Amino acid sequence: MYLDNHATTAVDPRVIDAMLPLMRSEYANAGSITHEPGRRIAAKIQECKEQMLGLLGASGGQLVLTSGATESINLALFGVALHPRQKRRRILVGKLEHRAVLDCAKKLARQGFLVQSLEAITHDNSVQVDQADQAVSERPFRIGRIDIDTLAEALDDEVCLVSILLGNNEIGTLQDMRPVADLCRARGAILHLDATQAVGKVPLGELSLQADLVSFSAHKFYGPKGVGGLLMTDPDLMLTPQIVGGGQQNNLRSGTLNTSGIVGMARALAIASESLESEMPRIYALRDRLWQKLRTSIPGLRLNGPAWNKDFPTDPKDLYGLPGNLNVQFPGVDGQSLMLKVPGLAVSSGSACTAAEPHPSHVLTGIGLSQDQARCSLRFGIGRFNTSEQIDQAAKKLAWAYSQLIQFVA
Repeated sequence: MYLDNHATTAVDPRVIDAMLPLMRSEYANAGSITHEPGRRIAAKIQECKEQMLGLLGASGGQLVLTSGATESINLALFGVALHPRQKRRRILVGKLEHRAVLDCAKKLARQGFLVQSLEAITHDNSVQVDQADQAVSERPFRIGRIDIDTLAEALDDEVCLVSILLGNNEIGTLQDMRPVADLCRARGAILHLDATQAVGKVPLGELSLQADLVSFSAHKFYGPKGVGGLLMTDPDLMLTPQIVGGGQQNNLRSGTLNTSGIVGMARALAIASESLESEMPRIYALRDRLWQKLRTSIPGLRLNGPAWNKDFPTDPKDLYGLPGNLNVQFPGVDGQSLMLKVPGLAVSSGSACTAAEPHPSHVLTGIGLSQDQARCSLRFGIGRFNTSEQIDQAAKKLAWAYSQLIQFVA
């Protein structure tokens, strides 16, 4: 039973159907424009790029095709900071960013840039939130968001780049990009948006246009692995290429294009966009169903991350977290032990990219949890192919496993 859709998603069968001709018959190199098969593929790739730009709400922008979000993030951060005409020496990144961003920032710090971490809104541990209570304070809904006052104070004319995570990969927080973008524009700083978890999951058009650079990966929205993109809302933005050796994509990213992957990504994004209006509230309801069943079976269960109202919001501005994300603490029981007790259930104790590390999640400790609380937590990612029956089974299995393990806690 797969409930780890933040780590990756199944490829939609309709995406596979779109990709197969590019593997069987239309397999020419998009760079081989000296013959008709190559020109057909080049035209197909251009069509896919224009389609994706439109779906992302940035028809006037440029899309650099990459191997995935990690490469896109590397191109965004190193491409901006290391451009020879770029003279500013400060970089701001969110404290709860994905490791792809944090490791790039560390490398830039070693090269002489001053990197500052932006604090996030943390838990008020004196407040217990009932998800059905719509009269709770605003703070629980904003857990994990960048503290705008901290950003305003940190921004000055020496900041070249601000990198913010739109949808947190562990606790699901959706950042309100409007005030962030306004502050960056006022100071002339480039804004990079890591939208890896948000593209195809929430409406992005207006949000993407507020950033200068947007990174994403197809396998997070039911597309193939190994392909992604870096959206440049200003096509004239200057970036230093990180992969050279052929001059493809206007010298921004050399290498033979993954034609079947690109076609699959475009199809996946189109399907996600078409189904968003119906899919978001369905997945939102499944997340609430899982939470309610778990909290009635396990005393003291606690939510990590932003609260939500029971009814799906009519205005996207009132969506504080990714619809399918649920991250909770199981009091007194180690999350890894709980997973081992339910081997048929695929969930995680943190980001898939840091699962091999022994340290507790920097995201959970970053919102105020202790290391012990972080280790008692699990992340659920509910997606397109999950059903209410699966949710009920998962809750039942976890409640049983918890009841078995808590007996051994003194």
